[in-house]
Amino acid sequence: MSDKPKFAVFGGGSWATAIVKMLCENLDEVGWYMRSKSSVDFIKKNNHNPNYLSSVEFNLKQLKLSTDINETVSNADYLIFVIPSAFLSQELEKLTASLEDKVVFSAIKGIVPETSLIVGDHFNTHYKVPFNNIGVISGPCHAEEVALERLSYLTIASADAEKAKCLASVLSSDYIKCNISDDVLGTEYAAMLKNIYAVAAGIAHGLGYGDNFQSVLMSNAIREMKKYVKKVHKMKRDINDSAYLGDLLVTGYSLFSRNRMFGTMIGKGYTVKSAQMELSQIAEGYYATKSAYNLNQQKGKKKAKTPIIDAVYAILYENKDPRKIFKKLTEKLD
Repeated sequence: MSDKPKFAVFGGGSWATAIVKMLCENLDEVGWYMRSKSSVDFIKKNNHNPNYLSSVEFNLKQLKLSTDINETVSNADYLIFVIPSAFLSQELEKLTASLEDKVVFSAIKGIVPETSLIVGDHFNTHYKVPFNNIGVISGPCHAEEVALERLSYLTIASADAEKAKCLASVLSSDYIKCNISDDVLGTEYAAMLKNIYAVAAGIAHGLGYGDNFQSVLMSNAIREMKKYVKKVHKMKRDINDSAYLGDLLVTGYSLFSRNRMFGTMIGKGYTVKSAQMELSQIAEGYYATKSAYNLNQQKGKKKAKTPIIDAVYAILYENKDPRKIFKKLTEKLD
């Protein structure tokens, strides 16, 4: 790897667009893979993403746009994947370029459905990327606020502190502050779980529960997250740090949160399918709920107690009545 590594982003959504914007604050060239040729053509003509964060204008001289995933992989050293977890596997099927010596960072907040693995484990198991070359980008940070250049914080996690610092240096700016962590698995699982709890917060809102209940729900959610993450990766961590509690709060309360919006629709009586169609964006919490629930169930007697995840799963995947499920949930919270 050269002294001046090259960076590329994979994905065309709002978070991918926000990360490209952050990188463009510091780099002369940023690779950007998008599967949609029409989106690439639009950006080349109009200087902004047609579907997400359209207020963000790019200098095309900085962008190395491509619809060829292998071209983008070959031309970069640090690969930042922001493709929704539900579509990651099918995008990676196109991959023929080697990932040897590549540093892979995931900004994906979900589990790969086909393998039931978090993204880092997926790259390690199926693409032989060493764990020292794998990292995670987590919040608390909404893409919409990055577009507005409002002060935001990121956590960059990697087993190799130098790689985390390298990425942090090119993401940081006057409005982006980066913290470094070595809890790769914990931050990645937390990023996945907080979307489930945001769906729960949305369901509660849609059902008419107020701020008092929401505060209890979020308090229980962070404790539930702590138990779950401890089961999958036991290490010393402060669950009140921004990467865990902060990310949970911004996703659970913000009006920008698509997972909360999705949950609100469910609470108001939408079917899963109709809520997905109206939202017109991927709510990672929907897919994460099934994966997190099944992963926990596989642990048998050693599974974590997860009443909130269980409640969301019953509503989304067992078609249970949200009002009845949340009535039972209120009796399990304290």
